[in-house]
Amino acid sequence: MRRPLRAVGLLAAVLLAVTAAAVTYTANAAPSPTGTSHRAVKVCAAPSAGSAECHAWMRTDVQPLATTPAGYGPADLRSAYNLTSSGSASQTIAIVDAYDDPTAEADLGVYRSQFGLPACTTANGCFRKIDQNGGTNYPRKNAGWALEISLDLDMASAICPGCHILLVEAKTNSFANLGAAENQAVAQHASVISNSWGGSDASDATNGAFFNHPGTAITVSSGDGGYGVEYPASSHYVTAVGGTSLTGGGGSRGWTETTWSGAGSGCSTLNAALSGAAGFGTGCTNRAVADVSAVADPNTGVAVYDTTAYQGRSGWFVVGGTSASSPIIAGVYALAGNEASIDNNYPYTHSSNFFDVTSGSNGTCPTAQWCTARSGWDGPTGLGTPNGTGGF
Repeated sequence: MRRPLRAVGLLAAVLLAVTAAAVTYTANAAPSPTGTSHRAVKVCAAPSAGSAECHAWMRTDVQPLATTPAGYGPADLRSAYNLTSSGSASQTIAIVDAYDDPTAEADLGVYRSQFGLPACTTANGCFRKIDQNGGTNYPRKNAGWALEISLDLDMASAICPGCHILLVEAKTNSFANLGAAENQAVAQHASVISNSWGGSDASDATNGAFFNHPGTAITVSSGDGGYGVEYPASSHYVTAVGGTSLTGGGGSRGWTETTWSGAGSGCSTLNAALSGAAGFGTGCTNRAVADVSAVADPNTGVAVYDTTAYQGRSGWFVVGGTSASSPIIAGVYALAGNEASIDNNYPYTHSSNFFDVTSGSNGTCPTAQWCTARSGWDGPTGLGTPNGTGGF
């Protein structure tokens, strides 16, 4: 297994609205054996009002490679989260993102071939790409969002290689267009929908119709600015996915996880609490974020293949952010295969099926568990990370 080096540093908890696309970030991690400090940049620009940004971070100290990838691959992730099945073609994971990734299918093919996963193509019926109206009038290209798309497709493949994949591209990153793409994914009978983007906290009274789809599991990344709540992660109708740092070794599990300091979390003032969260001591009378989590720290990032050439780079990248954790959790929902009969309270009624993450913080906050890991539920990591599919 590949083991990314860990480094000293701390991601400052900054507000999403003021995070610039080119901000440089030193990943949160323990000292590495070599003392190397890994650096990463956000790949999407900060959103304007009424729009969202993607939550991917690209490591800049790892030059894209033509052949052997760095970062965690499918076998690593499936080992870390105790996943043994490959999933079923009866399950379709929809990836909703903004703008066009013109090399999405070809890049996905390289990723799956590299790691010995079965081909997933338009020709064999496994892969489909549509616009937000269900057609092929694709939006304009955006290299940052294209890298995000590659990350999402690769993580869905890593976790559920037997699932079908639907890519729905919104015309722009406005909530209106992303919401239309969300509804289109439901209209196309997606089993699970992953959303690796967000913006300022907003009300379900305004946007909830995009996410209120009983029988479809919807995952949303919690954000990458540290403590603070974003939408649609704060929606009553979704599973909010926080982030961890994942390192090989330690204990009977063979993996160790701590809070990723970039993971979004907190207490929404706008949306209703999940009934399932009652009794978990969230300290929030409204919607508490997050519900569950998976690896997100770019320092312990995942391998991604993309040739749309973000910042002139092309090939194998190491990528992180809660953009990685959302499609990972979407894949676990798809492996479980019972999304039609559950809602997003399900993980709370099966909380014993998670690896509890009990150390680390993503900032300072008025209620300790909103920003600091502890035994049981906490904001940055929720109930914890998957221990098999039982929590989904």
